[in-house]
Amino acid sequence: MEALYHQTNRLIQEVQHNLGNYERATGNHIQHVEHEIQAQIDILVSNCERMDILVNKEPPGRRSAAKLKADQLRYDCQHLQAALRQLQHRRYQKEQEDKDREALLTRRFERNDADTTIAIDAALQHNTKLNDVNREMDNLLGHGSGILSNLKEQRMTLKNAHKRMLDLANTLGLSNTVMRLIERRTTQDKFILYTGMFVTCAIMFLVWKYLT
Repeated sequence: MEALYHQTNRLIQEVQHNLGNYERATGNHIQHVEHEIQAQIDILVSNCERMDILVNKEPPGRRSAAKLKADQLRYDCQHLQAALRQLQHRRYQKEQEDKDREALLTRRFERNDADTTIAIDAALQHNTKLNDVNREMDNLLGHGSGILSNLKEQRMTLKNAHKRMLDLANTLGLSNTVMRLIERRTTQDKFILYTGMFVTCAIMFLVWKYLT
């Protein structure tokens, strides 16, 4: 599992690097980079599914740490998928804007042409909705990251509480042993005291009888 984890982690770093190249790419090179990133993400998804299977085969002592690693890789993979979709949306939007601008610049308008009306309001409304969707996606990603961080903190808190409970249980177990030893010693001391009192009384009685 460790080998698969390190392999997947290196692949995540490569995808992050390729996303930067995709954002800067131009011309026909864009399609090549996009296909390469999508293929790498497909491999990441497959590796995450394999890691989920391998986690259950880990020893109980290491299963929790292994599951945390697998969850982190899955989150990184989902984040990369969302980043790719966002970059694709921006590219498609930019290409559409370039086409519309080119069509507008090359179009010849004639007097009293019925098609000279430009639907600026509709275009602005469409652009505003796209920006709103983009902003909501960023908010969802940020919210998901916050939830994952909270889950990690809660896991550490529960782990510390579990450790304290084990320490307390061990302490209580030791305390019970000490109490049993004290009770046993008290019983022995009572027996010795009563025996000593009886022997002392018997000696005093014998001395009194034979001396008087």
